[in-house]
Amino acid sequence: MIDRYTLPEMKRIWSDENRFAKWLEIEILAAEAMAELGRIPAEAARVIRERARFDVGRILEIEKTTRHDVIAFLTCVAESVGDEARYLHLGLTSSDVVDTALAVRMREAGLLIVERLRKLYEVLLRQAKTHKDTLMPGRTHGVHAEPTTLGLKFLLWAAEIERALERMDRALEEISVGKLAGAVGTYSTVEPFVEEYVCFRLGLTPEKVATQVVQRDRHASFLATLAVIGSSLEKFAVEIRNLQRTDLREVEEPFRAGQKGSSAMPHKRNPIVCERISGLARLLRANAIVGLENVALWHERDISHSSVERVVIPDSTTVLDYMLYRFTEVVDNLLVYPENMRRNLERTHGLVFSQRVLLALVEKGLSRERAYELVQRNAMRCWETGIPFRELLRGDQAVREVLSARELDALFDYGYFTRRIDQIYRRFDRLAAD
Repeated sequence: MIDRYTLPEMKRIWSDENRFAKWLEIEILAAEAMAELGRIPAEAARVIRERARFDVGRILEIEKTTRHDVIAFLTCVAESVGDEARYLHLGLTSSDVVDTALAVRMREAGLLIVERLRKLYEVLLRQAKTHKDTLMPGRTHGVHAEPTTLGLKFLLWAAEIERALERMDRALEEISVGKLAGAVGTYSTVEPFVEEYVCFRLGLTPEKVATQVVQRDRHASFLATLAVIGSSLEKFAVEIRNLQRTDLREVEEPFRAGQKGSSAMPHKRNPIVCERISGLARLLRANAIVGLENVALWHERDISHSSVERVVIPDSTTVLDYMLYRFTEVVDNLLVYPENMRRNLERTHGLVFSQRVLLALVEKGLSRERAYELVQRNAMRCWETGIPFRELLRGDQAVREVLSARELDALFDYGYFTRRIDQIYRRFDRLAAD
């Protein structure tokens, strides 16, 4: 499902190689901090920095015996360091290393998602500018309302991506914390300076108060943010899916040469990417629930969160990265059919001007109730007979007594609905500058 060429960087972030590399850097930094405090010899810290290595295969081999990943890692590293390895992991607990390294990797993954969001934002703004005046039916409850433009749809999505970027900024700040405070967070075996030293060099903030672990409300918030962004993408994708329906066909996913839509029906051009996005958004929401379930741990820590986090955090970041990549492709290459939009707009024979007529009658002195009655009775006849709305109004004596034929004709102007769109566009700095 996920194109092998799409996600090399996200794959690297969640690789065993990167996980152990982060663990190793934390162990080395902790040793250097302890050397500054005089707790271990400075020469030992230098040797650890120069010699410390690991081999993923060797770690996994050792773990078969130890049944403990951090101990297997430390055993492997010790083989490369020699006697000075006794100063590794001094006073630390496994979660000091694991949780701090997880924060670094979550931040790396989050920054990659931010980059994807920015690319989608740029594509949406470009399409919004291109289709600012592409008139189409507005729909509420799936029924024609008043006209809008395709550009405004893109602009609506761009505004939501702006909020997504703001949410990601907050989520990244919240998750970018480290913890090296010992077995239950009391610093009984490791000085706070070590935590400060390591976190500063990793670009993290020390956790204010910890137990054996960084508290999982942070991770839950991060996963929830990913799920909200996924839900936004699903919203956009559902709109494209609806507009691609055969009876509308106002926009369409790109359909490339050689692509097939159905094994049985050669004519099919299905919105498969947008449907895929809808499905994957459900996975992100399910994973967010897992994050919420992980918040409540027993006392100072249990490991009920640990196993499932190894699945949901890499999966959610990878899935959202993929969703953003593919949806940006769809928007960038979207097929647009303005002639179908105009044809659909006119299928209701002018009913989209009903509010315009209503307001004109009120401005002429009719009560809103009387004006609504006159407009609605003609609108219902239009629905039932297909006779153009304007023609029915012209034939209604009560309407003619208030509005002349010339005044009535002037109301049926599509430009009325788009005359203030520029004001909306000016709310976006990039478009306002243009």
